[in-house]
Amino acid sequence: MHIVVLVLVEVLIVIGLSRLVGLGFRSIKQPLVIGEIVAGIMLGPSLFGLVAPHLAVTLFPPETFPFLNVLSQVGLIFFMFLIGLELNPKYLSGQLEVAVLTSHVSILVPFSLGTLLAVLLYPLVSNASVSFTAFALFLGAAMSITAFPVLARIITENNLQGTRLGTLALTCAAVDDVTAWCLLAVAIAVARTGDFADAVPTIIASIVYIGLMLTAGRWFLQRLTRHYLRAGRLSQLLLAGIYMGVVASALITELIGIHLIFGAFLLGAAMPKNEDLVRELAVKTEDFVLIFLLPIFFAYSGLRTQIGLLNRPELWLLCALVLGVAITGKYVGTYVAARVSGINKREASALGWLMNTRGLTELIVLNIGLELKVISPLIFTMLVIMALVTTFMTSPLLEWTYPKKLIRLDVVESESEAETATSATGGQAYVRPYRILVPVANPTTQKGLVQLAVSIALNFRHPAIVNPLSLIEFEEDYAFESTPVEADRLIAQRRQQLEELINTLEPLEIRSHVHPIIRISSNVARETAQIAALKQVDLILVGWHRPAFSSNRLGGRVGQMLTTAPVDVAVFVDRGGDRLESLLVPYSANIHDDLALILALRLLINHQTCMLQILQVVPENHLKDELSYELNKMMEQLPSSVRDRIEIKTVQTSEAIPAVVEASKSVDLTIAGTSRTWGIERQTLGRYTDQLATQCCSSLLITRRYSQVTAHLASVLPEIINQEPTLRS
Repeated sequence: MHIVVLVLVEVLIVIGLSRLVGLGFRSIKQPLVIGEIVAGIMLGPSLFGLVAPHLAVTLFPPETFPFLNVLSQVGLIFFMFLIGLELNPKYLSGQLEVAVLTSHVSILVPFSLGTLLAVLLYPLVSNASVSFTAFALFLGAAMSITAFPVLARIITENNLQGTRLGTLALTCAAVDDVTAWCLLAVAIAVARTGDFADAVPTIIASIVYIGLMLTAGRWFLQRLTRHYLRAGRLSQLLLAGIYMGVVASALITELIGIHLIFGAFLLGAAMPKNEDLVRELAVKTEDFVLIFLLPIFFAYSGLRTQIGLLNRPELWLLCALVLGVAITGKYVGTYVAARVSGINKREASALGWLMNTRGLTELIVLNIGLELKVISPLIFTMLVIMALVTTFMTSPLLEWTYPKKLIRLDVVESESEAETATSATGGQAYVRPYRILVPVANPTTQKGLVQLAVSIALNFRHPAIVNPLSLIEFEEDYAFESTPVEADRLIAQRRQQLEELINTLEPLEIRSHVHPIIRISSNVARETAQIAALKQVDLILVGWHRPAFSSNRLGGRVGQMLTTAPVDVAVFVDRGGDRLESLLVPYSANIHDDLALILALRLLINHQTCMLQILQVVPENHLKDELSYELNKMMEQLPSSVRDRIEIKTVQTSEAIPAVVEASKSVDLTIAGTSRTWGIERQTLGRYTDQLATQCCSSLLITRRYSQVTAHLASVLPEIINQEPTLRS
């Protein structure tokens, strides 16, 4: 019983630390799985055993290792089943000839370099009991691996799945995955039998089993699929049958003489790719595997990773050589093959970095090698470092080679926007439109937000575009929903929801000026700011929402956008109601109130029946704050039809907020700058909160000015273009 309790304590520590370190790595734009692998290494002799050896032995004694090994093996079996399940034939539909050539060259070159490296490493760091053939085959296979799951998630997070680069990378990785696993199976067969000739029966048996699984096995699985379609759900009985099949297939490949994981992978790959069945099966399986079992595998690997074995400069030099051969072989092989196939330099280079991703797949391979004693603990440690470095470098090198500004997912969207801008100017040369970006969290409830953006933007004198922005956020790297195929389905679903929202906007002619943008994102505030910069938007209009852990309405993501977005931002607190006939702007003479007034004037010009009240609240016995000279001059230049609808009212009181709240009772929309005068704090912390946002009787628009050169009125009043950018500093 003592051992069981100790194992449970170990599991508790492993899961907690894996999540914590994984989230830390996500914050620096790295895959969560890299953090979980690092957490496993931290628990081993490389850190915990070095810093607190007695406590490490107490918490992780050797007698618990077999239990961790069993749990990790179960986790690997079902994880490999999930990888096979996700290996969709759709990934093989694009540029297959180019992908097959590129993928096989990207395997051949590192495999050849790996076998050459084995000549150097075998006498220095190998076990004497292993044959050179097995060692060389295994090292070559380890150098050739590309981690399809990690690569697929990187492509999804960078919104590359709809581009030529993303499609080609997925196809290459899928082909690479199948070929590399076959090579590894041969390497394992040779390692277990000791000689290539002795491994021939194992290889033949493996080929026969693969053939049976892809014929008779697939026929049986299709019958299961038909049963699922009739039932309309994945019952516990059917799920039990599938899980039994996974374990049985794993046992068969183990008995054949390769490894458990191959049978599980093969069953997943043979499963019919019915979208609903695959989705439900993956969702039911992945949470327990990814959250509970896989971190145990990382910890078990970490307990066997001993960075302290690299205790001499020449060993670190060998480690650097292993790393250099792995990176060079994969990158050069991919780059040269891609260039020969006609891919341009930038995309070929980006593809080379993507194919260098090794991640968890490499760790699985290395643990098999260590378990079979094909590699020693020393070379195991070197290869673990190689796996971490090659995966860690993928995202930054991809961003450097193929930055987001070059990723063009919405070609049709861009063309339609150009047509909108051209038609608004009578078919003349393209004019940069006035653009508002509208982050839409829930398309079914934020019609008012988009309608307000349209009201501010459109005037039919100058081209204007409203971009409803929907960001689909994935919290987990390995969740099925973040696979490219599933991400495409979610994007299409969200696009349909936004189109339905756009079709409710009135009048009909404004709908052609509203162009949705849908992206995958791991950080909503950061992605919104990046898109705003790329699209050169004039204003971000975001809806208010209450943060989960704060009473401040300007906290959370809204607060992050207010603080960091490199563009003017307005936050809309919607109280309901479709009317926009009367506006209120409380004015206290700061740049944010200037923006509030400018947006109000834009609304006034765009809508002939709209009225504006400018409310100046001054303490008793104090002179009122005058409008700035520039604003006064601008007001004078407004057409009389606009000036006649503006009322400037002064109230003397020591309580500014109640005066504004009282005035808001008789208007449709109050527009106020982020000002302490109105109890609105721009930052998420501080003693000022959001009093006006809480108490205002009308809908409220809170404005924060970023740049004083954004000319919101230039498109509606070209004659005052020189005045607006020079507002109060």
